[in-house]
Amino acid sequence: MDILLKAVQALLNMGAVALLPIMICILGLVFRMKFGASLKAGLMVGIGFQGLSLTVGLLTATIEPITQYYQKMGSGFTAADIGFAAVGGASWTVPFAPIAVPLIVIANFILLRAGLTKVLNVDIWNYIHFLIPGALAYALWGNAVLGLAITVGLSIAALYAGQAIAHKWQGFFGLDGTTCSTLSFTTFMYPLSWVINKLIDHIPGVKDIDIDMKKLEEKLGFFGDPAFVGLIVGIFLGLLTRQAPTTIFGIGMGIASVLILIPRMVSIMMEGLTPIGNAASAYMKKHMGEDAELFIGMDVALGLGDPACITCTAICIPITILFAFIIPNMVYFPIGLLGIVCYTTVMCVLASKGNLLRSLICSIASMFLITFFVNMFVPECTKMLSVTGLKIQGMVADGSFGYNLGTVIICFISKLFGM
Repeated sequence: MDILLKAVQALLNMGAVALLPIMICILGLVFRMKFGASLKAGLMVGIGFQGLSLTVGLLTATIEPITQYYQKMGSGFTAADIGFAAVGGASWTVPFAPIAVPLIVIANFILLRAGLTKVLNVDIWNYIHFLIPGALAYALWGNAVLGLAITVGLSIAALYAGQAIAHKWQGFFGLDGTTCSTLSFTTFMYPLSWVINKLIDHIPGVKDIDIDMKKLEEKLGFFGDPAFVGLIVGIFLGLLTRQAPTTIFGIGMGIASVLILIPRMVSIMMEGLTPIGNAASAYMKKHMGEDAELFIGMDVALGLGDPACITCTAICIPITILFAFIIPNMVYFPIGLLGIVCYTTVMCVLASKGNLLRSLICSIASMFLITFFVNMFVPECTKMLSVTGLKIQGMVADGSFGYNLGTVIICFISKLFGM
């Protein structure tokens, strides 16, 4: 078991940038592409994802002065927000984790071959969205088999959630042949945003407001261009947090750069994914009939190419920090939580069809619920980490206990029944 765990961890330690090209290249060969074409597809996906990661890192670095401004207000909190990377990594150290990976892959292929799903999930680094609820169940009830069953069950749920939104995902973001298989966002943010949009449809006046970034650019010319919008949003945030003039302009340029660079990085990824998608489609039609479809399950980060996502992110960051001061009995300051704001906006924008006002309302509502639930489930988060290899002191918090529907449900069951 230790050897298997080390092998799995070594694979994951390669990171998405190294792992993606290998997986995409193998997929190309499976779908009967020539080796050279498969290798190029894998490299383009890896290069695009590397660029995407660097650009998201740029966004994080750009907003750091804003984060630090609010962080100085955040004294007196008793729990530490350690971030999803630490909690996700820790979830891989529970006893059943090494068994989970092959079972998830096997279950996916069986369902695909049987025609019961159209999604092939290659988003292996996001298996943490399945493992964290499984690890939580193991920590609460001491049953490794239950933890494994929850982990594999949620991986299957991710396939069907991804399949349900596949055509909307492709149509809106232009990501042909793919879908989002990041469970937390497809099963929480998208349904929540769908409901909020239905409610907005019944509010006179508000329902008719349509602020679309593309339409805005067409009407306002350069002043509606994502670069200019990013600059203005950055300057506004800089002024709001009383930054130095040079810092203010740097924040504006950083957000403007992100708005321009992310779509470019996604387009590079699509240069690799498009031939894979075409080969997969041809393979499925040949072996399973003309109506057969295959969607490649990918990270929610691919949706960050839409300017509305980054615009909502920039606005939601100070609002999320504000929640720390208005939610009653807050025990943690949401520093780690800021790292997931950009990813939560993707499904909000998708469900709102790019309408900036609606997307922003959905994003704020999502971040409020996430911040609230994380605060409520600090004891459960701390207990989950106590059965992992991560050494902790005191109480800890993480966004996974606010935006992962599986984790939230398990926490509610534990509290309701005193288990």
